[in-house]
Amino acid sequence: MAFSCTNTPSTKGTFGFDLEFLQKSEPGILVLEDSSGDAKIIISPNLQGRVMTSTAEGDHGTSFGWLNYDLLATRKTTKHMTAFGGEERFWLGPEGGQFSTYFKKGQDFTFENWQVPAEIDSEAFQLVSATKSEAKFTKEMHVENYLGTALDLRVDRDVRLLAKENIDQLLGINLSKEVKMVGFETANSITNTGKISWNKTNGMLSIWILSMLNASEKTMVVAPFKQDAEGPVYTDDYFGKVPADRLRHENGVIFFKADAKYRSKIGISPSRALPFIGSYDAEKQVLTVAQFDLPGGNSQYVNGKWELQKDPLSGDAVNAYNDGVNNGNQLGKFYEIESSSPAAALEPGKTLTHHHRTIHFMGPKQDLNQISLKVFGIPVDQIK
Repeated sequence: MAFSCTNTPSTKGTFGFDLEFLQKSEPGILVLEDSSGDAKIIISPNLQGRVMTSTAEGDHGTSFGWLNYDLLATRKTTKHMTAFGGEERFWLGPEGGQFSTYFKKGQDFTFENWQVPAEIDSEAFQLVSATKSEAKFTKEMHVENYLGTALDLRVDRDVRLLAKENIDQLLGINLSKEVKMVGFETANSITNTGKISWNKTNGMLSIWILSMLNASEKTMVVAPFKQDAEGPVYTDDYFGKVPADRLRHENGVIFFKADAKYRSKIGISPSRALPFIGSYDAEKQVLTVAQFDLPGGNSQYVNGKWELQKDPLSGDAVNAYNDGVNNGNQLGKFYEIESSSPAAALEPGKTLTHHHRTIHFMGPKQDLNQISLKVFGIPVDQIK
C-alpha cells in the first residue's frame, strides 16, 4: 500500500531512488506527502512502523535517511542487531544494566551477549489506519529484562507529516517560502498490559527514539544545554572517551563530529538537556532539527551503560552516536540523533507517551541562520 507512485529517477542518494528500491524490498510501504508533493516520507509497517527516509524536494530531492541497501535487499536478520537503517525507529530503553532487555539474566555485558529483541529489530507492527499524512501502528510485546522479570506491553505508534504551519508554530518562526523543508512527528506510547507494576524492584522500560542519518565529512551534531545546571555537561565514555578533536562545548552549545569515521557516543542528562538537538551538513547545506518531549522536573531516566549500575535511573535524556570501524567492521556511513522518555513507572493498564519530531531544512544561508539562531543560539557557520 502506497500513496505515491511516480516514475522515479535512478540517481542514488535521491528520494526517488530509495522509493523505487524500497517498493521492491519492503512490501506494503507507505508514502506520506504534503499537497505540493515536495515533502515526503516513507514508512515500513514490516519494520516497526519505521520512517525509512524523507525528502524536502520531491522524488529528485536528497534522501535524508541512511539505508543499509545490501541487508534490505536480502531481508535476512543478523546476530545482535539487524541494521536495516531508517531515519527514525522505535526502541525500548535501557540498552544495558539490570533493567535491560538486550542481555539475558546473568550474562556479562559484552557485545557477544548483546541482542536486540526481535520485537523492535525485525518484526512487523500492525497497521491500524493510514491517510496521505498520517499512519498509526500497534504491537503487543512480551520481553524479559536482565533481572528475569517478564514484561508485557502494547506499543502504539502514530507517524504524522508536519505541515509548514506546524513547523512555524513549533519553532516560533515564520519561515520564508524559499526554504524547502520536511518534518514529521511520531507519538509513541507504551502500555503495561501485564499484572505487575514496573518499578525499581521489577525494572522499568523507556521509549527510545533513534534517527539514522547520512554522515559526511562536514556534518556536525549540535545540541544546546543548560549552562547553570549541576553535573557534567555530557557523558562521553559510552564506548571509550571521545577525543577532544571530535567533541567540545562552548557558550551553552555542544558540538560532536558526525563523519562515521570513529565509533563514539555522547549523552546529555535531563538536568542539562534542552528539548532540541540537531545537525548541520555544511557540504549539502542541510540543517536538521529534532525536538522532543522533555518533562520538567523529571530526573529519572534509565541508564543504558553496559554494566550493573548503582543507580539504574541516572541515565541520559538525549544522545548522539557516530558510527565507525569497530573490531575491523563498520555498520555504515551514518550517525544517530536520539531521544528518550523518562523511566516508565507504570502500574498495570497505565500508559506513557513520548513525542519526537524531525525536521530538515534547505535554502538560503540567511534563512538557515535564522532557524539555527532561534533553536541553537548560533548561526550555521559556527556549527563546525
